[in-house]
Amino acid sequence: MALATEHLLTPDTAIYNQVLPARKPWSRVIKKGQILRIVDLGGNQAVDFLVYNADDTSERYSAPDTIRNQGNIFLTTGSKLYSNDGNVMMTIRHDTCGRHDTSGGACSCESNSVRFGLDKRWQHACVENFLMAVAPYGMGKRDLVSNINFFMNVPVSKDGTLEIVDGISEPGSVVELQAEMNTLVAISNCPQMNNPCNAYNPTPIQLIIWDTPGEA
Repeated sequence: MALATEHLLTPDTAIYNQVLPARKPWSRVIKKGQILRIVDLGGNQAVDFLVYNADDTSERYSAPDTIRNQGNIFLTTGSKLYSNDGNVMMTIRHDTCGRHDTSGGACSCESNSVRFGLDKRWQHACVENFLMAVAPYGMGKRDLVSNINFFMNVPVSKDGTLEIVDGISEPGSVVELQAEMNTLVAISNCPQMNNPCNAYNPTPIQLIIWDTPGEA
């Protein structure tokens, strides 16, 4: 009989368990079947997220395919992340936040200067984090696509515009994803200080990885 997955996902059984400081990039290959848990330690911290096929990085997360296949612009438990080739890359197996954004995109130095003033042009941003995260794999700006923003609250107003408002993620909120293929995950622990996505105060997150649960 298969062991209950929840009973296996304890820190002592993890193969990786690290805290990612505020504003920092991260990347790692998550093998098929492995589980990645992202913990919003302080609450209200946006976590920008990209995923690629680790065996062929020309296949990568597709926001349009993901939205279309599930008929929802928000992600939560049971949501599947689809690639530009129509394959399921990862599945959200557990979520305590309630919903996650697929539309708000990643902040950049250019967008900071347009939205918040030219004096913000030199602030660090998610695009730069993503570039640092994928560089060790021989990838660059052309490989960046529309990303997921875990824990970020981006409702749609009545006139169809997107709003970035105070988050709904409490301290300790968790999202867990299981890899459906060998994946390369890139994360920017968002450095944004000019809108409510991080409560104007970026904070650390925790990243924990487990191997595929075994059989009893």
